[in-house]
Amino acid sequence: MRIKTVHFRGTIAALIFATGTGAQAQDQAQQEADPFKSFPTISSPQKMPKLNAFNPQIPGDATQGTTAKDIQLEAHLTEKGNAVEQGLTWRVFSPIPGSDGKLPLVATSEGGSAAFQLVPGEYFVNVAFGRAGATRKISVTEAGLTAKQVLVLDAGGVMLNAVSGSDVRIPAGELSFSIFSSDVKEDGERGLVVADVKPNTVIRLNSGTYHVVSNYGSVNAVIRADIQIEAGKLTEATIQHRAAKLTLKLVSEPGGEAIADTAWSILTSSGDVVSESVGAFPTLVLAEGSYTAIARNNEKIFQRDFTVKAGVNTDVEVLLKDTAQQPTSNAASDTSDAQD
Repeated sequence: MRIKTVHFRGTIAALIFATGTGAQAQDQAQQEADPFKSFPTISSPQKMPKLNAFNPQIPGDATQGTTAKDIQLEAHLTEKGNAVEQGLTWRVFSPIPGSDGKLPLVATSEGGSAAFQLVPGEYFVNVAFGRAGATRKISVTEAGLTAKQVLVLDAGGVMLNAVSGSDVRIPAGELSFSIFSSDVKEDGERGLVVADVKPNTVIRLNSGTYHVVSNYGSVNAVIRADIQIEAGKLTEATIQHRAAKLTLKLVSEPGGEAIADTAWSILTSSGDVVSESVGAFPTLVLAEGSYTAIARNNEKIFQRDFTVKAGVNTDVEVLLKDTAQQPTSNAASDTSDAQD
C-alpha cells in the first residue's frame, strides 16, 4: 500500500510505503516472522525498563534445590503474527533486588524463540527487538507444566532516506537522522530515541508516532517530520529537503581558477552568519533562500549576493573586480556585482 505525499508546514514531504496486501498476503505472512531481514539494522540494546518498579512475590528458601522447569518463550510483532525467528534479545531477571537495588540478571538468549530452565518462582522476562521491547512477569510452578509464554512486541520498523528538491538523491554520507518521541516534555524538549541514523538502515520501534529530524550537511538544512510506525510493517520514509550543495570560489574572472587562502563568511538575508570557513573552494549545503557570500583575501573584502534553489547544486563565484554583469546559474543568481 502506498500512502500519498504528506506536507508538513509547507516545507516537509514524507513518502510512506507499507507492506503489500491482497494478492501479496502469503508473502506478507512469511515476512511477518522478520519483515526486516533483508535490510541493515541498528540492533544495539534498548534502554531497559525500570523492572524494580514492579512489586513481585519473592520466592522463599523452599525453592532451593527444587528441580528446574523448562520454559518456552516466543515473541510476535503483532497479536496475530508469527513468531519472530531472529533479531531478538531475551533477558530473565530474578524478582529479588540486589544490593544495588536492581533486579539481578538470571539468563539471556539471542536469536528467535528461547528456552530456559528456571526453578519455581516468579521472574520478569524482557524481550528486545532493536529499540522495541516488551516485558512480562511470569510464574514458574512446582507442579505441572508451565505454558509457553508469548510476548507481543507491537513493533514495526522504519527506513529513512531523503532527497533534495523534487527528486535529487542525497549521498548517504551527507545525511543523518535522529528519532525522537512524539511527546514534548515540560521543558519543550522531546525524548531522544536514537541518534545519528544513516539512510537505508532499519530501525525497529514500538508502534506509534515518532518525530524525525533530518540533517543534510552541517549548516542549516534541517527538516522535521512526524512518522507513524505500524506494528508488523516496515515503513519507508523519504523526506524532501529544500536545499542545495554549493562550492564557493574567489576568482579573477568568471570560470577562473579559485584563489587559495580565502576566508569565507555566509550571511542570511537578515544578516545572520550561518557558516565560516577558509579555503580555495569550500563546499557546503544551504537551505533554500537568499544569502551573501563574503570573501576575505590579502586584507581585501569581496562580496556577492546569491540565491539557493532547492536541488540545484552549483558553484558560487565571487569576482576580484567589478564587472558589468555577473554570470548567473540555475541555483545561485547574482543580485549585485563583486566588490572590494
